[in-house]
Amino acid sequence: MLIAFEGIDGAGKTSQARLLADWLESEGSLVVISHEPTNGPWGTKLRESASSGRSAPEEELDLFLKDRKQHVEELIQPSLNKGVTVILDRYYFSNMAYQGARGLNPSRIREVNEAFAPVPDFLFILDLEVDLALQRIGSRGDIANEFEKRDALQDCRDIFNTLENEAFAHIIDASKSLDEVHSMIREILSGGTRPTT
Repeated sequence: MLIAFEGIDGAGKTSQARLLADWLESEGSLVVISHEPTNGPWGTKLRESASSGRSAPEEELDLFLKDRKQHVEELIQPSLNKGVTVILDRYYFSNMAYQGARGLNPSRIREVNEAFAPVPDFLFILDLEVDLALQRIGSRGDIANEFEKRDALQDCRDIFNTLENEAFAHIIDASKSLDEVHSMIREILSGGTRPTT
């Protein structure tokens, strides 16, 4: 399986990805967990831009595409080919949201990515109000970076929520506790049902 976690900053993606990986491993599954941007050369440039100043939208998207192509070729597809479950903390839907919020066409971004990147079996969108997300970012000792400005986050949230009718997408109320969110994710994976939020 390919499982992706998405949502605005502060929604709890990293925590939920780790919890899910631990649970699947305890159930006997082979799991690899990864994140985007990666630690590769293109991903490193992207992370540096969060504090040093973002590139133009088209240039930024190009870096993401280069980073993702390498990620797919070197980790995601080989792992899937071996029957390993891949869990991703962010995927191309973040490009739809974050570069879409900067004026690029989210549908076109999706089309370009899906030409080479496998569509996930499960997409968990952790939905959170922007003010609460910013509180969480602050409470963990971080300062909102160039990807985390309030208006931009609201635009990103709106774009993420346009995916709600996709068969593989599940929007989950991320304002609930870590354990409650994890339980909903496990229930979806076990029974394929959508949560009532």
